[in-house]
Amino acid sequence: MTLKTLNASLIAVGVLAVGTAGAFGLKPEFTKTQGTAAAVTTAAATAPANAVAPVPAQTVVPNYRAIVAQAGPAVVGVTVEGVHKPSREEVQQQQQQLPPGLENDPFFQFFRGLPGMQGGRGGRQQVPSQPFKGQGSGFIISSDGLILTNAHVVREAKEVTVKLNDRREFAAKVLGTDTTTDVAVLRIDAKNLPTVRLGDPQSLEVGDPVLAIGAPYGFEQTATSGIVSAKGRSLPGDAMVPFIQTDAAVNPGNSGGPLFDGSGAVVGINAQIYSQTGGFQGLSFSIPINVALKVKDQIVATGKASHGRLGVVIQDLNQGLAESFGLDRPDGALVSKVAPDSAAAAAGLKPGDVILEVNGEAIQRSGSLSSRVGLSAPGDKVKLKVWRDKSAKEIEAKLGGLPNEDEKVASAGDGQGGKLGLSLRPLSPEERRATHLAQGLVVEGADGPAARAGINEGDVVLAINGKPVTSVEQVVSVIKAKPKSVALLIQRDGEQIFVPVNLG
Repeated sequence: MTLKTLNASLIAVGVLAVGTAGAFGLKPEFTKTQGTAAAVTTAAATAPANAVAPVPAQTVVPNYRAIVAQAGPAVVGVTVEGVHKPSREEVQQQQQQLPPGLENDPFFQFFRGLPGMQGGRGGRQQVPSQPFKGQGSGFIISSDGLILTNAHVVREAKEVTVKLNDRREFAAKVLGTDTTTDVAVLRIDAKNLPTVRLGDPQSLEVGDPVLAIGAPYGFEQTATSGIVSAKGRSLPGDAMVPFIQTDAAVNPGNSGGPLFDGSGAVVGINAQIYSQTGGFQGLSFSIPINVALKVKDQIVATGKASHGRLGVVIQDLNQGLAESFGLDRPDGALVSKVAPDSAAAAAGLKPGDVILEVNGEAIQRSGSLSSRVGLSAPGDKVKLKVWRDKSAKEIEAKLGGLPNEDEKVASAGDGQGGKLGLSLRPLSPEERRATHLAQGLVVEGADGPAARAGINEGDVVLAINGKPVTSVEQVVSVIKAKPKSVALLIQRDGEQIFVPVNLG
């Protein structure tokens, strides 16, 4: 697997070609003390009146040796095998250029737009899928085999194997993944397993010590320490997660591994690094464990995670903008656009509103709003404190769901029926406007019969067997009848064509 890159510099920390990472817990007694609160108080009392008050001494010094020793049995390695399907961007990058002189060749023009044909307006070159093997890590959170890891560790995996610290191996079932937060939940068939102790990320402060454990570059059981260097960090493309930023050395191979606080409790899952070289350069980012647990609860209950959507485009304020809106401080999230038919539109939010609070919690930067709304569930009601016309007002909104979430067509049996092999979702309102289509289903992924027929990611399915489609359920109902073949009307790059798909 390749590393996930964001803004050319944010990298998901691990799926190495080989490499594992693990997670560990520690009982509270495995700590050392240094200094006392009484000593600090006495020093403050005897200091001159004009002296700067001393910084209280840290009363707990982490025993990193004990953390590693105690938590070792809860480490698991996650080995994956699968087939990588090139994304639309990868396909476009790998398209071969036509030989000179063929751009206007009549014979080539005749075939433009057919599935599988490269070049021209209608086609994209078929880049073959590539088998892969990769390794990541996870950590056991319940003694009956529940494991947390990163979603990108098991992405596209057909087989997932978990290896315990005692060298036993188990086939793992992926209960669900959430690409929005990069959290995945696995289960193995085992009992009485060791577990990590979970902590509270909200109790962390900048400057607190932390420990990361994993297998950077395949070096197993590697521990690195550092401090919390920032909290609630929003990253490009990941505004929903309030990342914990640290300077603990994290490298490819640490993916899915734990971040511990000074008491040995897991407070985060190591997920990304900021790098211009591919290696550690002083900044690493972890998913707070309370975020991961919210996602875990949804996945265990329903098999997937859902996220709330307010339906606004927001930006940070600067001092100039704050003053123009009559605010003393540049705190809050400035609404620059309200999506039509969204929760925000129904609640009456307008461009120019500044959202100051959500459910009584202050919003200092726009990323805080994204994470608090995104980690709520669709249908939840939120109370917003909004600054409008130089005064505050209260607005209540009922959150919608995230658009463009994949809806997959499940297998419709075996034998003559088989499965279609498409991952579909309805067109978003923006896509309908851009394509001038009233309805249709966007292909998010194609394999099996659909891929063999030449259907590509990004195609829009308009009809099946001559009947227009507006929902995934319509396609599922046709496939459940186990036909030997279906005819799909698809639109690709502005052109429409019927594609026969053999299901027999």
